[in-house]
Amino acid sequence: MYKVEIINDGNSLFKIISKNYEFTIDTMGKGVSPPDALLASLGSCVGVYIRKYLANTEFKDSKFSISVAAEFGSEKPVCFRAIDIGLDLKDIKLDERRKEAFISFIKNCPIHNTLKNNPSIEIKITPK
Repeated sequence: MYKVEIINDGNSLFKIISKNYEFTIDTMGKGVSPPDALLASLGSCVGVYIRKYLANTEFKDSKFSISVAAEFGSEKPVCFRAIDIGLDLKDIKLDERRKEAFISFIKNCPIHNTLKNNPSIEIKITPK
């Protein structure tokens, strides 16, 4: 099971604790915001799957970069209406057949699948 704890001390900073690691999310523009974190999670998950795909190819040590962009829609509920992922594969050359297999494979990243499948989310107040 994946689990994170988020702690707020009455300001714009949220301390995120995940396993043995901590980082901060800031809602006042001084650091990573919650939407930035969501897009980074998606992009890095796609990156993991790119790396898995490349592991058994002649491109296993190749560099690449990923950009993830989205805008909030103007209609309620406020949410990203579309997310665009751009891949800069640098020196990696794939023919059309391999491109299709590559895209199909990286779409299996769990974060992509989670967002695509609209999971149920339950919010409840837990007693102390």
